[in-house]
Amino acid sequence: MPHPDRERYPGHPLKSSDFKEGKVLYEEWKVKAEYAWDTGVAIGTFLKGLKEGKLLGRRCNKCGRVMIPPRMFCELCFRPTDEWVELQDTGTVVTFSVSMVDKDVRPLEKPEVPAVIAIDGASENMGILHKLGEVGDTLDEVLQRVKVGLRVKAVWKPAEEREGAITDILYFKPLEEA
Repeated sequence: MPHPDRERYPGHPLKSSDFKEGKVLYEEWKVKAEYAWDTGVAIGTFLKGLKEGKLLGRRCNKCGRVMIPPRMFCELCFRPTDEWVELQDTGTVVTFSVSMVDKDVRPLEKPEVPAVIAIDGASENMGILHKLGEVGDTLDEVLQRVKVGLRVKAVWKPAEEREGAITDILYFKPLEEA
């Protein structure tokens, strides 16, 4: 059923040639969209720590939780957190996935393994999402090596290449068990 206003307001479809031939009035302009983004105190300090090769968390002295990523407010105690804590760059794989395709669904030569890592020194259920590396070149190798509970350590970019981003950690690699 046609739209009821079609008869009341008749029109005709436009073609790209209508614009090229000047039959339609239009304006062209390029958007100059500049913006600034503020990370805030907690994440800004966390990113600064990454540039220095450190993992930083925040402690709530009321409940004792150490949070990573850091927060300036404890959502359990409903109060500001109290102090910065330098954490180890080791942890435990809590969960992981194996991807055989990139973000554009193109096959990868080597599988990628994103994982949630519980960082040593942080409270239970606190961790970060990052990639695992040095875990194998095939799906079978990865699945033989990576398990929930795997102990891992951060592999950092060289200090002169760090920029204050989560990518300052290249990946987490398995810790060799003694």
